[in-house]
Amino acid sequence: MSHNYDLYEYKSCNFISNIHTTEYLDELTNTEIRDTDVIAITYPKSGTVWMQQILTLIFSNGDPAAVQNKLAVERVPWIEIPTMCFLTQTSPRLAVSHLPYHLIPVGLKKKTGKVIYVYRNPKDVVVSLYHFQNYITLLDTPSSFDEFLQSFLEGKVVYSSWFDHIQNWYTHRNEFNILFLSYEELKLDLRKSVQKICKFLGKELDDENLDTVVKHCTFAIMKVNPMANYENVESKHESGSFLRKGIIGDWKNHFTVAQSEMFDQIVEERLKEFPLKFIWDSN
Repeated sequence: MSHNYDLYEYKSCNFISNIHTTEYLDELTNTEIRDTDVIAITYPKSGTVWMQQILTLIFSNGDPAAVQNKLAVERVPWIEIPTMCFLTQTSPRLAVSHLPYHLIPVGLKKKTGKVIYVYRNPKDVVVSLYHFQNYITLLDTPSSFDEFLQSFLEGKVVYSSWFDHIQNWYTHRNEFNILFLSYEELKLDLRKSVQKICKFLGKELDDENLDTVVKHCTFAIMKVNPMANYENVESKHESGSFLRKGIIGDWKNHFTVAQSEMFDQIVEERLKEFPLKFIWDSN
């Protein structure tokens, strides 16, 4: 496979060449969805790896071996990446996706399967995606944070507009069996969040197994687990990591006052009638 990566637009969404193919994306739209399928939807850098870990452990009844012997992408693959073989998995199929609403398999829109949509405050998304692009080979290195911030606001990043992504998924929520959960909820009360996910999925864990799930889904444990931390991903330099900080409010270390005020104004304008609330810091 060539290591020359570029973004290309497919049906109003930006994808990565040599990772996503238009042929497979076309095929995916009408692929069969099973009642037992569980797909976690996120915009990039909003808790995707976290959900791979959580879903694996819930469906293994808290068995730590499930997240220690197999890579996250093999346990819970991205549905839009053909090499990850979501379509050939045995049931129950667990998956993650960054796909926008209009490109998701239509079977999901018939309330077949279950969807968990995890959203994160957009300022932290910007910062995390900025560092991610500085680290990972398959995305261009931004010239500056200010330049990247403008690209993000214009939707000129991988998977395009964050605003469109979250709005369209929420607007069409009644077409799905769907649970909305914030990244910040997971961070502030992981145990309660896992219980909420279990209830949605119809899964019951006793206190001991629940404790095990929570333990192995903490950021500190995941960061040192080679089966969860993506340490083998192709990167531009040895410093840095795929899992960086995983905190709430890191945007304060990057945004200037002017950038923050400008961003707040755009959020207010774009999400004026939007009911989901965002947590901007851990306080």
